[in-house]
Amino acid sequence: MKVTPKGSMNVLGDGDLSHLRIRLTKYSKKVDLSGCPQITPMILLLSFLPNNHNSYLALRKTIKESASNFEQADGTKCQITQSLLPTLSFEAVLEVDISGCLKLPLEDAIDYFSNSFPFLRRVKAAYLLNFKMTTLYRLIQKCSLVSEVDITVDVNPLISSQLSVISSSSAVVSMAPNRAYFVGDKFSMTSLYHLGPSPSNITKLTLEGRSDVCDSHIQYISKFCASLCYLNLKGCISVTDVCMANLIRRCTKLQSLLVCHTSFGMNSILALCNASPSFSNSPSAQFGKRPLDSLASNLQLLHIGGCKCADEASLLELLSQNQMLKSLCLRDTNLADSALCSFSGSLLEVLDVSNTMISGAALHHVVCTNPGLKCLNARGCKNLFQPENTKKEAKISSSYSCEELFIELGKTCRLEEIALGWGLSYFSLQALKPAILSLRAMTVCLGGTLPEDSLRLLPTTCPLLESLVLYFQVISDCMIINILTSLRQLRTLALCYCFGDISNSSFNLSMPNLRILKLERVTPWMTNNDLVLLTRNCANLVELSLLGSKLNSDAQCIISHGWPGLISLHLEDCGEVTENGVSSLFNCIALENLLLRHNGSGIQRNFILEAASKMPMLRQVSLDVCDAKEGDFDLPDDADRYSLRIVKIARCKSTRCNVGSHFADTTRKPVHRETLVLVWNSTNVVRTVVKERL
Repeated sequence: MKVTPKGSMNVLGDGDLSHLRIRLTKYSKKVDLSGCPQITPMILLLSFLPNNHNSYLALRKTIKESASNFEQADGTKCQITQSLLPTLSFEAVLEVDISGCLKLPLEDAIDYFSNSFPFLRRVKAAYLLNFKMTTLYRLIQKCSLVSEVDITVDVNPLISSQLSVISSSSAVVSMAPNRAYFVGDKFSMTSLYHLGPSPSNITKLTLEGRSDVCDSHIQYISKFCASLCYLNLKGCISVTDVCMANLIRRCTKLQSLLVCHTSFGMNSILALCNASPSFSNSPSAQFGKRPLDSLASNLQLLHIGGCKCADEASLLELLSQNQMLKSLCLRDTNLADSALCSFSGSLLEVLDVSNTMISGAALHHVVCTNPGLKCLNARGCKNLFQPENTKKEAKISSSYSCEELFIELGKTCRLEEIALGWGLSYFSLQALKPAILSLRAMTVCLGGTLPEDSLRLLPTTCPLLESLVLYFQVISDCMIINILTSLRQLRTLALCYCFGDISNSSFNLSMPNLRILKLERVTPWMTNNDLVLLTRNCANLVELSLLGSKLNSDAQCIISHGWPGLISLHLEDCGEVTENGVSSLFNCIALENLLLRHNGSGIQRNFILEAASKMPMLRQVSLDVCDAKEGDFDLPDDADRYSLRIVKIARCKSTRCNVGSHFADTTRKPVHRETLVLVWNSTNVVRTVVKERL
């Protein structure tokens, strides 16, 4: 972090440069530079040179000759020609990860990789908004053996919920430019699409969260990446259903398709369910005779969570052809019992039907025919444990008992992950015992009730548990102590909105393996002294969420000294943590996600800009105007945004807002009014105001 991209000549100096090199040998297989914003083209190129004085002299000479163009303050230009330097080749390197390397221009990185990593197979460049389709084309051309590309960014928080939008607008952003691929030529996706065929070997492509990916990009992918077996378009909201259908028809080798929260609907389902490319694209088209060689029949992974454009009839047809599926996500869809019961596969290992209206009888039907089920998520299914289902199309007995599902799970499956709410009880947990002996993650949600006796038995029932998340459960000190002392492999503990009497004695024991801790509305007694105790006993936390406590501004120093490696920090209603502003938290330079709300009205106006510059990996910030010292926050522009992709600022009603004098006189706490959400991508920034609190 001490290496700055500014003043490259001063960084080189006249001494030995070996301390700036990335260690590479002829045995190196993976180069992981993720989360290193200090990496610049100079450091990367230096690492490809022979480790001797003559190489350093050659690099210095080349830099001096191109000092005016080499590396600007923003780290966006590098005109050094690698061919003029005695670079080495590392033939064993198969994988490179440059996620979060903001000062490394992608065009130059690709040039270096093509020369020094001739057998490169996998490239990951997540959280870099300036990775465009032209960059992908250059990667395909220069590194022809690459088969896996991952350019994930954070998914837009507005697409995963039912929101009431008050207003929305967008503005074009001017991203820091990379070197042009063709000098003097203006690049466009239209001209790119008409270029000659490329020998693309890409079989796995991840575009998750790329809301700027549109139909023209997908057309390019379908033309140059026809060998795709795995495609992740989660959150790509600008891609139409018709365009996805066209891609599906072209990419006939697809085995894994992740399209959660997209426009995936009738057209795409028709493309999956029909073997011949010549069929109607009309949403009103009827499904014909079931082909044996349809894409749907060969899929092994299908995630369509949140895709509301697919109706019950199309889901029924789709599921009836998915014989080979191993992982299926149908959460937040129009899933009905008839569709789920039509599922013809028997190889399922992962099933997510959360927040749907399915019954327990329909789920029981799937469990019976899929004994290899390892992960089950049925949280939020309010109809899961209805006493009976009388629908004829479900093809199940109306005498079904809700306990049959748990009995069948216990007899048939060996679960590793489970998330349940409605219907979960002491008796159902007893029936599940044989199935959860190897359980590693358990989530109990609203509607589920596990008495203390059940929770006390968890260490013996699930001895391998690594993650335990409890919502709205009754807990006590003795139960928590039993869990923490017995489950020595526990890495995640979340107690959210739970009831019961717990004190600081619950956490007065060493938990070195714990990495994620969420205490939301369960520790109103927590003070700075308790927080110090927590830092000593949970020294290796990387994610912390505290909601409701009695901390003061000294808590910032306790957190930054106790957990300097935090990547996620949520503090809400935590006393007066930010009453005197924010300073010590800037020492948590690894933070990627930061939420500070209702902790004291002392946060400086330029906080977002300062946080972005001092925390180079920070991608998400959530604040509340109530905490603004000057009543508002300055918003970053493209130049001072750094890694920031999402900014959320909530606003609350107050006595000064126009809601009536009676309301103002009787309201003691702030009442949420709206949330401003800013989301950046490679082309624009979208500014949206919603009624909900995000």
